[in-house]
Amino acid sequence: MKKIIPVEEGDYYLTPEGYRCFTEQYHLKRGYCCKSGCRHCPYGYDKKTDSFKS
Repeated sequence: MKKIIPVEEGDYYLTPEGYRCFTEQYHLKRGYCCKSGCRHCPYGYDKKTDSFKS
């Protein structure tokens, strides 16, 4: 069961299209990579190659 992490100021911003984009701050707080190819992934995941950068 995954822990629910409360969203706080600085955890995301709204894109011009109106989507919520999570920041590196949020990803680090969450503590793991979801392998969705997030724009601000601090874990170095590359969705195109399905691998992590060293």
